[in-house]
Amino acid sequence: MDITQILLAAQSPDGNLRSVAESSLKLFQEQNLPRFLLSLSVELSNDERPPESRRLAGIILKNSLDAKDCSRKELLGQQWVSLDLSIKSRIKESLLLTLGSSVPDARQVSSQVIAKVASIEMPRCEWQDLIAKLLGNMTQHGASAPLKQATLEALGYVCEEISPEHLEQDQVNAVLTAVVQGMNQAELSVEVRLAAVKALYNALYFADSNFANDMERNYIMKVICETAVSNEVEIRQAAFECLVAIASIYYMHLEPYMQTVFNLTSNTVKGDEESVALQAIEFWSTICDEEIQLQEEYEGYDDADSSANFRFIEKALPSLAPMLLETLLKQEEDQEQDDNVWNISMSGGTCLRLIAKAVGDAIVPLVMPFVEANITNPDWHCREAATFAFGSILDGPSLPKLAPLVHAGLDFLLNAMKDPNSQVKDTTAWTLGRVFEFLNSPTSVNPIVTSGNLTRIMTVLLESSKDVPNVAEKVCGAIYFLAQGYENAADSISSVLTPYLPSVITALLSATDCVGATHFRLRSSAYEALNEIVRVSNIDETSSIIGQLLQEVMRRLNLTFDLEVFSSGDKENQSDLQALLCGVLQVILPKLSNSDAESIITQNADQLMFLFLRVFACHGSTVHEEAMLAIGVLADAIGPDFVKYMPEFFKYLEAGLQNHEEYQVCSISVGVVGDICRTLEDKVLPFCDGIMTVLLKDLSNPMLNRSVKPPIFSCFGDIALAIGENFEKYLPYAMPMLQGAAELVVVLDQSDDDMVHYGNQLRRGIFEAYSGILQGIKGPKAQLMVPYATHLLQFTEAVYKDGSRDESVTKAAVAVLGDLADTLGPISKDLFRNHLFHVEFFRECLDSDEEVREAASWAQGMINQAVVA
Repeated sequence: MDITQILLAAQSPDGNLRSVAESSLKLFQEQNLPRFLLSLSVELSNDERPPESRRLAGIILKNSLDAKDCSRKELLGQQWVSLDLSIKSRIKESLLLTLGSSVPDARQVSSQVIAKVASIEMPRCEWQDLIAKLLGNMTQHGASAPLKQATLEALGYVCEEISPEHLEQDQVNAVLTAVVQGMNQAELSVEVRLAAVKALYNALYFADSNFANDMERNYIMKVICETAVSNEVEIRQAAFECLVAIASIYYMHLEPYMQTVFNLTSNTVKGDEESVALQAIEFWSTICDEEIQLQEEYEGYDDADSSANFRFIEKALPSLAPMLLETLLKQEEDQEQDDNVWNISMSGGTCLRLIAKAVGDAIVPLVMPFVEANITNPDWHCREAATFAFGSILDGPSLPKLAPLVHAGLDFLLNAMKDPNSQVKDTTAWTLGRVFEFLNSPTSVNPIVTSGNLTRIMTVLLESSKDVPNVAEKVCGAIYFLAQGYENAADSISSVLTPYLPSVITALLSATDCVGATHFRLRSSAYEALNEIVRVSNIDETSSIIGQLLQEVMRRLNLTFDLEVFSSGDKENQSDLQALLCGVLQVILPKLSNSDAESIITQNADQLMFLFLRVFACHGSTVHEEAMLAIGVLADAIGPDFVKYMPEFFKYLEAGLQNHEEYQVCSISVGVVGDICRTLEDKVLPFCDGIMTVLLKDLSNPMLNRSVKPPIFSCFGDIALAIGENFEKYLPYAMPMLQGAAELVVVLDQSDDDMVHYGNQLRRGIFEAYSGILQGIKGPKAQLMVPYATHLLQFTEAVYKDGSRDESVTKAAVAVLGDLADTLGPISKDLFRNHLFHVEFFRECLDSDEEVREAASWAQGMINQAVVA
C-alpha cells in the first residue's frame, strides 16, 4: 500500500478518488493500527515526500490520539498505550526528527502530535526524557531557527496538554529558561521570538514556585514588559496575552509591577494596533474578574478580603476610567449589525461594566460628566458612546446612587429610540434593557417603572420593535427584562401588564416573522420575551388571551412542516423554529393548567400531541429536545389521560433514550420518563420493560456522557414509585448498578472540582433511586430490600464522612435513612444499632438550611420508631 498516493488521493477534488482513498485509510487503520500509525509518522518525517501528504499524515496521526468527546479521547489513549513499545519509540523518534524539517507545515503538525503523545504518556510517567530532548534542540550548536521555532511550539503545546504535577520543578525551570532566552532581543529570528512568547504563555501555569521567588518573578516580568514594546505587532500582542494570564494566575504577586503595567497598557490603548490594545484592556478586565471574585468569596466578612484583595482597580480608577471612556468613541460603522465584531470600543465598554461591579458607587462620578458632555452631541459617535457608558455602569453601584440618574434620564432614553442613527438606537435599547434588568423592582418604595410612565414605556418599546432587526432584537430584550421584574410579584402587581398583553403579544409575534439567517437572533429574542410576558401574566385575567396564543403557536408549529427544505441550512432553520415554538408551549401549558382554563389544554391535547409527534418524525433519528420537553409538560398538564398517547410516543422516547451521541437529548428523555411516571403512576407499567432495558444499557455504555448517569439513577426511583412492588422484577438488575456506582464515587479524584461536582450529582442520583425504590417496595414485599440495606448504610456513612458533599446530597442522604427505617420497620432495628453514625449526622444537620433540618427531623423520627418497635 503506497501511503503517499493514498494521502494525496484523499485530498483530490475528484469525489470518487477521494472516497476510495478515505476507505483505504479507514481499512488500513482498522486492520493494522500499529503499522498504520507508524506509516503516518514515517510519511510525516520524510523530507522527500510531498508537503501535502506529510501534512495530512500528521493531522490523521493527531486525530488518532485525541478527540473532543471524552469517551473517545479515553479510548484513543488506551489504544496508544496498548501499542508495542518499539512501535511507539519509532513513532516518537520520527516526530522529534520532523521538528528539524524544511517544511513549515510538517514541523508545526509534528509539534502538535508530540504534545498529544505527551498528554497520554507523561501522566503515566512515560517519555520522561521528552523535555530534555526538546531543550537539547535549543542548546545544540548551530541549531537552525526553524528547529528552534518548532521546538518552542512543541514545548508550548506540551505545557498546554499536561498538568503541572506531571513536570518536575527542575524541568519547569529549564523550560522557562529556554523560552525566556528565546524571547531575548539577541535572538534574530522573529519567528523564534514569537514562538518563545507563545510557549511562555502556556508555561506560566507551571511557574508557581518561580513566581513565589522574588528574583525569578522580577526577571520574568522584566522580560515580558520589555517584549510588550517589541517592534513586531504579533510579539507585542503575545506579550500582553502573557500579562493577561499572569493577572489571572498570579494576581497576588502583581503589586510591585502595577505602575509599570499601567503605563504599558495606557500607551498601548492610546496608540498601538487594535489587536495589541485589545489585550491591554483585557488585562484590566481580568484584574476586575479577580477582584469581583475575591469580594464574592469574602462577602459578609468585615475587611477579611483586605489582605487578598489589593484593590488595584480602585487605585487606578482616576486614570483608568478616562482611558476606557475614550475607547468608547472608537466605534466602527455598522458594528451593531455583526454579532462577531469585537473591537476596542466594545472591549472598553466590557471593561467599564466589570469596573462598575468591582468598585460600585465610585465609578459613577467619573463616568457621568462624560455622559452629560456627549449625550446631545451632533456627532452620533459621541451620543452612542455616552449611552454605552451609562448602560455599562448600571450593575454594581447602589440603587440610591443610580436611581436619581435613571429617573432623570429615562425619558431622554425613551426619546432616543427615535434617534436618526441606528447604532445609537441599538445601544439605547440595550441600555433600557439594563435599566429594567438591574434597577426595576415594582415592589420597591420608588420604582423606576410606575403606573404613570408604563404606558409611555410600552408605547415606545412596541413601536421600536418594528425597527431594523438589530434594534428590534435589543427592544425584545428590554421587554423581556421589563416583564421579568414582575416574576416574583403578586398577581395584583403583575395585573398592571394585563392591558398591554394583546399588543405586546402581537408586536412580538410580528417581530418573529422576520425571515433570513441574519434575523435569527431577533426571532429568538422575540420568543424569549413572549415566554416571559406569558410567564408573569395574571392568568385569572388573561386566560382567554393565553388560550388564543396557544392556538396561534400551534398554527405556526403546523406551518413549519410545509417549509421547503433543500439544504442543511433550511433544515437547521426549520429545527430552530420548531424548538422556539415548542419552548413557548412549555410556558403556556403549565400557565393554563394552573388556572380555571385548564379545559383549554384538554380540548387541544390531541392536536398538540399530533404536532409534537410530527416534529419528531421530520427529524429522523434525532429526537427534538424541545418537543420532548414540551411532551413532559403536556403529560404533567393532562395527567393520567396521557396514557392514550404512549403507544405512538414510546418509539420516539426509546430513540431519545438510546441517543448516546447527542447526550443532552438522552438526558432530557430520561427526565421525561420521570415526568410520565409521576403522571401515569402504575399505568406506565406496560412500558417499563422497554424503558428499564434501555436505561440499564445506557448505564453500561462507556461512550455515554457521564452527566446522563445520575439522572438515570433518579429515574429508577421515579419508576419504582410509579409501579410499586412491580419493581421487584428489576431489582436483580438495578441494585448491582447502584452498588457499582456507589463504589465508583469513592475513587473519584477529589482534587478535580469537576469530579467533585460530578460525584455529588452521582451520589444524589443514587440516594434518590434508593428512596424511590424503598417507598415503592414498601408493604408486603419490603423484605426484598433487606439484602441491600447494609451496603446502603455503609455508602451513606461514607458520604457522611466526606467533606465534599453539598447540601442537596446531605438532604437526599438523610431522606434515604428515613425511607429505609419507614420501609423495613422493626427489621431495621439491628441495622441502625450497628451503624450509629446517623446520630452525629442528624446533629450536624441542625446547622443546615430548613429543608435539610426538616428531612433530618422526619428521618430521626422514623428510625426512633423502628428501633423502639
